[in-house]
Amino acid sequence: MHAKRPFYKDLVKFMTSGPVVIQVLEGKDAVAKYRAVMGATNPANADAGTIRKEFAESIEANSVHGSDSPENARKEIKMCFKAAEIVG
Repeated sequence: MHAKRPFYKDLVKFMTSGPVVIQVLEGKDAVAKYRAVMGATNPANADAGTIRKEFAESIEANSVHGSDSPENARKEIKMCFKAAEIVG
């Protein structure tokens, strides 16, 4: 979804610069709840104690990604996992 945006190349470079951990979270309001744990996209605007405030290097290298909607979560999950790999 971001392929045509000006930051895309830098985003891919950062995301592939080291190991990653990916997960599927499930539950009521899982997207909104995880986005609160992550903090604002710009770590300068993130609340203390959030992942981005504590670990992000910059807005481009913000240390964590989370889907912005249930619809995008479904798309992203399909990109990363086979159905049999998800246990609930």
